[in-house]
Amino acid sequence: MHRRSVAVYDRFLGALAAILGKAEAHCAARGIKPEALLQDRLFPDMFPLVKQVQLACDFAARGAARLAGEMPKSFPDTETSFGELQARIAAARDYMAGFDAPAYDGAEARGITIKIGGADRTLTGEDFLDFYSLPQFHFHLTTAYAILRHNGVELGKRDYMGAA
Repeated sequence: MHRRSVAVYDRFLGALAAILGKAEAHCAARGIKPEALLQDRLFPDMFPLVKQVQLACDFAARGAARLAGEMPKSFPDTETSFGELQARIAAARDYMAGFDAPAYDGAEARGITIKIGGADRTLTGEDFLDFYSLPQFHFHLTTAYAILRHNGVELGKRDYMGAA
């Protein structure tokens, strides 16, 4: 479960950091104010890029903690720049690195209670990872990628996939 969760979250958060680096360089090369990308969204009822990155970090860090049987750490949503988002990603990755693989022994069967639609719902660790945490994580990661790609940042599938 550690490999299926922490290793996956970490790899893709690393890819997200690289993607944001390309976005920042894109702004600098074209004289675009970073806020134009940071506050952009795909549609008016969707979150902007900043919130997509924050949520990707949250789903990774909180998912890793819950699967390890720990109460998740809260990260304040105060980022307004590419540099601050990079620090947020680094903080989430550092936090997850603190969970050793043995903490995940038996996690697939461990009950994890979360709020879904305002109601408590208990899932096995395996169902939590497969049907809630990873899909949520990838949704926000993909949306961040799509916002940047839509704005002309030169990205491809290899950027999303991260280092092999």
